[in-house]
Amino acid sequence: MTSRQLRLVRAAAVSSVATLIAAVSHTLGGGSAPHPLLILAVATLLTPLSALLVGVRASRTRVAVAVLFAQAVFHLLFQVLGSPTGSSVASSPGHTHHLDLALLGAVAPVATADATMLGAHVVAAALTTLLVWHGEALMRAVARWFQALLLRAALCAPVEHRRPGALRSVRLPVFDAAISRDVSRRGPPALARG
Repeated sequence: MTSRQLRLVRAAAVSSVATLIAAVSHTLGGGSAPHPLLILAVATLLTPLSALLVGVRASRTRVAVAVLFAQAVFHLLFQVLGSPTGSSVASSPGHTHHLDLALLGAVAPVATADATMLGAHVVAAALTTLLVWHGEALMRAVARWFQALLLRAALCAPVEHRRPGALRSVRLPVFDAAISRDVSRRGPPALARG
């Protein structure tokens, strides 16, 4: 995996885990539960910004900053959009060409950011940072274990393989003889051969 790919994977993990845990902490902190599409949209939109914040080399500080940024953006968007919860989705008849935020669902009253909400987001940020940092280390350990397992299996494989015997029907020799007798071996005329 190249450094760019690793950075993008790390950023996607930071943005998705941070947004999901921010949504849960927002709900536990006294707010309403956000709509799943809002969680998905914020996680997707924050991936490039998280990639910028995470940087090329792994750093707990940069991961923590990216997590805090993702949680702050999620909380801000949730408050600006009026806390769409998705508890009752309105149906739109026909084909429309405009964005209707009412389709996200019912809008809950906007909760003020009190100490409980702030504490829930701080705990969620710490939990997310630990999860992302140790999750990456766990994934690397699993990858090293799997690579060692494959290497050991390759070293234990026999060098010489026994060549399999010719394929033929053992169970129906009469059937084999009948088929080979009926198969015509006709080729080109004898004059064309010479």
